[in-house]
Amino acid sequence: MRLVFLGPPGVGKGTQAEDAGASKNIPHISSGDLLREAVEAKTETGLSAKEYIEKGLLVPDELVVKIVVGKINTEYCKDGFILDGFPRNLSQAEILDETLDGLEQKIDKVFYFTAFEEVIIKRLTGRRVCNSCGAQYHEMFRPPEKDNVCDECGSELFKRKDDNPETISVRLKVYREQTEELIDYYRNKGVLVEINCNGKISEIQEKIQKEIFPV
Repeated sequence: MRLVFLGPPGVGKGTQAEDAGASKNIPHISSGDLLREAVEAKTETGLSAKEYIEKGLLVPDELVVKIVVGKINTEYCKDGFILDGFPRNLSQAEILDETLDGLEQKIDKVFYFTAFEEVIIKRLTGRRVCNSCGAQYHEMFRPPEKDNVCDECGSELFKRKDDNPETISVRLKVYREQTEELIDYYRNKGVLVEINCNGKISEIQEKIQKEIFPV
């Protein structure tokens, strides 16, 4: 099973990807995590990506694709994967399909997660991230056992500077503009599944499971 999880920041696709991957033993591949790992490992691609990240610029498609495709080509993903947050635009989607064609594989389904803007803002403004290991929490939905302390490594949690209502609204507008073609691309291929994420996490999980493994 080869899946793509798409959606704006704060919609909950990462949480759902982790849950679906763990419950069905499908590798969860986050492009953001792979970029951070490449930067920390000081690989050639990671060092190139670091230059853009430090300047606050988007990492070029060719670098992101190279990192993700490299992971897909490993033994770890031979039986399938869940791509979280990738592809981000039409160019990346087309390169991904070309790569999979060469491996005689294809994307089975693309889950497009949506939610009201006010719901996303509420989720993102309550997000807290670990300074050291990158683990994420939420003051309402997933609080740490100890206030402002990471359960995983004991380091301090912080709130990202861009997790404020004004900045979030801008990020959502940019996301919609960048992904409109991408959503149409997968819809025309007949693999797009839209998931409304305004409800409870358990309800969303049930919708996904029914789509992945219908009775």
